[in-house]
Amino acid sequence: MYDFLIVEHRNDIGIITLNRPAVLNAWHSAMRRELASALGTLNEAPEIRAVVITGAGDRAFSAGQDLNESKSFQTERAAEWIEEWRQLYGAIRGMRKPLIAALNGVAAGSAFQVALQCDLRVGHRDSRMGQPEINSGIASTLGPWLMKEMLGLSRTVELTLTGRMMDGEECHRIGLIHRLVEPAKVLAEALEFAAELAAKPPVAMRLNKQRFAEVTQRGFEDALEAGTRIQKEAYASGEPQRMMEAFFARRGGRKQA
Repeated sequence: MYDFLIVEHRNDIGIITLNRPAVLNAWHSAMRRELASALGTLNEAPEIRAVVITGAGDRAFSAGQDLNESKSFQTERAAEWIEEWRQLYGAIRGMRKPLIAALNGVAAGSAFQVALQCDLRVGHRDSRMGQPEINSGIASTLGPWLMKEMLGLSRTVELTLTGRMMDGEECHRIGLIHRLVEPAKVLAEALEFAAELAAKPPVAMRLNKQRFAEVTQRGFEDALEAGTRIQKEAYASGEPQRMMEAFFARRGGRKQA
């Protein structure tokens, strides 16, 4: 049913595994569409009471955007590009059931953003997260909005402008990771967390989540609008393309996410 995901049911919990381990589970348009579809399907499944999302392998939850796709980005596609993110993030924000991220490794850029939009996060000390887009010449809009909501302006500015990745212990200390466990226990702990939430009254769960979406909707829409405008300007300058070509050249032309 899916080319880039593994979707399974374990009792009343749905599990989505991002499944492109050769490129650290980085996503392209087709994978993002599959993820939005899988979330929607689980959201409508009456037997599912909670959902866990994780990555294949032991290196990455997801490296975020596949640079092989974004290096050929055309400025006239900016609105369509942002609409794809609206569909994915809208599917996450529209979840009526608790969504837990099992951070089995790195979560960078847009994958960091997906992790932050999950309700709860489980990771280990080497679960590195951050917003490194600036290092590829890519401006950020959705990531800084999410970080500002959770961390405040000062740390958001630092993380955005440096592109620094945080380790699991720092993420746990500042509240981005809720449970920090040994690497081999991340998925099991996430499933236990999911089972705990699945046992809560479902109407109250749905209404609480609905309210969180309502109070952040204006900021979400503003970030999307800014994304269209800013990505057009960034890619029109040619800087992201130059930075990504240099990235691939440093790696001898190997296909990397």
